[in-house]
Amino acid sequence: MTENGKVTIVQDENGSVIRVSKNNPEFGHVRLTQEKVAFGAQGWVNKKVRSTLIHGTVEDLQSIGIADQTELPGHIVIREQLEAFSSSNPDRDLKIAGDTGIVCCKMGEPIYRKTFYSLDLDEGDTLVAHTNGDSIREANGTETQKVTISKEMVEEMTSSNDEEEDKSTRRNKKVDKKEEVEVEMEETSPEEVEVEENSFEL
Repeated sequence: MTENGKVTIVQDENGSVIRVSKNNPEFGHVRLTQEKVAFGAQGWVNKKVRSTLIHGTVEDLQSIGIADQTELPGHIVIREQLEAFSSSNPDRDLKIAGDTGIVCCKMGEPIYRKTFYSLDLDEGDTLVAHTNGDSIREANGTETQKVTISKEMVEEMTSSNDEEEDKSTRRNKKVDKKEEVEVEMEETSPEEVEVEENSFEL
């Protein structure tokens, strides 16, 4: 489940809404941001600010009156795919796993990720699940801990804590041979949880 904030127009350091291209002054763009709070199926709350750009000629951007606005209807969506969005600079939109520097991949193919402004509130995110989770967990320093638990401890943890049970009888119970059970507990950091993949729009 995802809650959407308002789409906000961000001015540049000079207070201008339309940012004119330095390479070609005929073109420009407008920067938008939106706060989204996602409640994942695994119980994680993920609050993030999305941003995207609206491109066009300066003349067209001025003609729609966007320079006089502070907010816009609609929302910002994420689109992921296995084909690069840009042929001239494909690496720009690679999906990176947090601060690991590792590119998220599906069956060895890199995943590309980009945000877009959409007026269609029914349009959801288009996500591609990655398959190189082991490499990402290793880069995050995730460790698998092994805890040795005796059979007696397992029985005590799984028993119903009945206060009327004869505790003296339980203390006198003899265990001829302790069977050791190895339980693996994997510590997963919040960065590894793909909240967006398991979310749905309100």
